[in-house]
Amino acid sequence: MEGLFFNVNGGYIEGIVRGYRNTLLTGQNYNNLIQCETIDDIKLQLSPAYGDFLASLPPNPSTSSLANKTTDKLVAEFRYLQAQAVGSIAKFMEYLTYGYMIDNVALLITGTLHERDTRELLERCHPLGWFETMPVLCVATNIEELYNSVLIETPLAPYFKGSLSHQDLDELNIEIVRNTLYKNYLEDFYKFVAEDPELKGTPTSEVMAEVLEFEADRRAINITLNSFGTELSKQDRKKLYPGFGGLYPEGTLMLSRADDLEGVALAVSGNHDYKSYFDQVGMSGGTSGVGNMAGGGAETKSLEDMFYQKEMEISKTVFTRQFTHAVIYAWVKLREQVLLALHRLRYRWLIWK
Repeated sequence: MEGLFFNVNGGYIEGIVRGYRNTLLTGQNYNNLIQCETIDDIKLQLSPAYGDFLASLPPNPSTSSLANKTTDKLVAEFRYLQAQAVGSIAKFMEYLTYGYMIDNVALLITGTLHERDTRELLERCHPLGWFETMPVLCVATNIEELYNSVLIETPLAPYFKGSLSHQDLDELNIEIVRNTLYKNYLEDFYKFVAEDPELKGTPTSEVMAEVLEFEADRRAINITLNSFGTELSKQDRKKLYPGFGGLYPEGTLMLSRADDLEGVALAVSGNHDYKSYFDQVGMSGGTSGVGNMAGGGAETKSLEDMFYQKEMEISKTVFTRQFTHAVIYAWVKLREQVLLALHRLRYRWLIWK
């Protein structure tokens, strides 16, 4: 039983999110979008859901301008929800922003390493990953100063402490840094939805466990595949896997020992979905390269496509559940579908040109 608190505040927020559902793309909308041949065609397709934010754009705008406007609408609605939220749902929404914060901090670290003006990089940071003290990071002139600022000035400090030192923040380790932070973040988020007094034993805890376990599995699989041919040792690779998930612990143990694609396919073979993904993209026989993660052609689905499709299916299913904060998570993920479509169209047009 969720209790009176959820019905008053959580139910109110959930109702608003369900009202936002008309801005989500249907399967037909998505198909129409990827068939567009001009920017104005895309703008027309997006107008019913984003018209108020697209109105200021000139004719034939860039795909990046469209992406920025769709992001602006998501951020405006998300911040509105945050302003209404209290208690566990307010904390839940904070957790949703931490992933974006990690990406933003990684971007600033990279900029500092290359001695770029980090103030310029602020414009490239995702708005949902913005925090009040982020401009303070731009004062840092070297990695050690930036590291100390992160530990003091950002909500990510707990994910650095005990896991990373300033010596780790070099160019060779930036992806290790990012994956370490994500590991700590996912484990913390998983613990929150399972143990918070307002969420323990509720639909939110149940649904988010499935969502986060899938994300943990996806990251473990991708980390393993991307480690082949690099200097990352098996022991260090294992440290990057979240300590939970559908594959944990037997599957992740096998992943940590895998030497090739066949080893990864064997590690995930106990999970029907993951096994079918590897079978469909031809990665289960050990004969295909890691490059197949990116797909083999316009009509070929990649492993990442399969994971994305699974994420969308989970997100859509969340909307069939009642009394759960998870609808906010699902709504954000489904809204990101628009951005993915725009990025794919931009890539396709660049190839055609």
